[in-house]
Amino acid sequence: MEILTHFGERADISPDNKSIAFMAKSFGDAMTIDLKTRTIRCLTCNVPAAAFLRVMHLPNGDYLLTGPDHFEDATISRVRDSELWFLRNQRGAKPIKLGQKISAGLAISKKTLKVAFTQEYRSESDPSRSTSELVVADLIMSGNKPMLTNQKKVYRVENQTCSLEAQDFYDNDRQLIFFCYNPAQKATVMAIDLQTGQLTDQSKTTETHTEPEGIFANANYVTVESDRQVAWLGGKTGPGNIDIWKLKLDGTGKNIERLTHFNDYEGCKASNSVVSTDGKFMAFQSAKSSDPAGVGYGVLLYWFNK
Repeated sequence: MEILTHFGERADISPDNKSIAFMAKSFGDAMTIDLKTRTIRCLTCNVPAAAFLRVMHLPNGDYLLTGPDHFEDATISRVRDSELWFLRNQRGAKPIKLGQKISAGLAISKKTLKVAFTQEYRSESDPSRSTSELVVADLIMSGNKPMLTNQKKVYRVENQTCSLEAQDFYDNDRQLIFFCYNPAQKATVMAIDLQTGQLTDQSKTTETHTEPEGIFANANYVTVESDRQVAWLGGKTGPGNIDIWKLKLDGTGKNIERLTHFNDYEGCKASNSVVSTDGKFMAFQSAKSSDPAGVGYGVLLYWFNK
């Protein structure tokens, strides 16, 4: 492992594995760092009071951002007002709204301009009545204007069964990894066949928090945030006390290997991992157990094969 930056969160590796985009902070600016020169460049510093939450690479080198038009408060701006934005990989380019509100994160194909995201609806009169839907769409350019088309709802749950979040495409975009986050603060790794709609529970447990993050190029494994080490370390289970593990996508949930040991130290955790397209390394962040999901204090690299 090596330290890449001493600030920042939510890293995303470029398709050519030569740079990493990341957020300076939650509701802040998007940055990028060249892995060879270690030069850091701000992508959104030309946006007054930028309040973005995520920056992710498109396979053509451009970016998608998520975040509100302006910051109101942490809950409303993250869940109700978060939108999708398109940003060209050109100096001086400004983010363009896609006119699509989303809840939490999104998945982007590594081969095509296909994306997946979550939409959530809650009844104002009865908060227990809610719907969480996974949506798949294509990003196209109509002249110079980016837009989403071919939107398709592929899965939904109701009445707070769980909140869904898309994570990654695999198997030539035929399948989608996502997670189901239930009211007991446990996450389950799920996969859906986008052609047949068939679901596969990849983690096979509701007793631990197992949240998928970065998928490996061969699609045999996915890195996950998990609290399994709490069983012998002690502490509170759930998304606070987590480390990064590697789960085999064989549908058994049994082949899982711990990769980081940050949570061996009280108050610390490792989170938000993403794997390079050549499978040689992953990027992740150092974080505090007491902080909300996504908050980080620097990006690190974990080399599988340097």
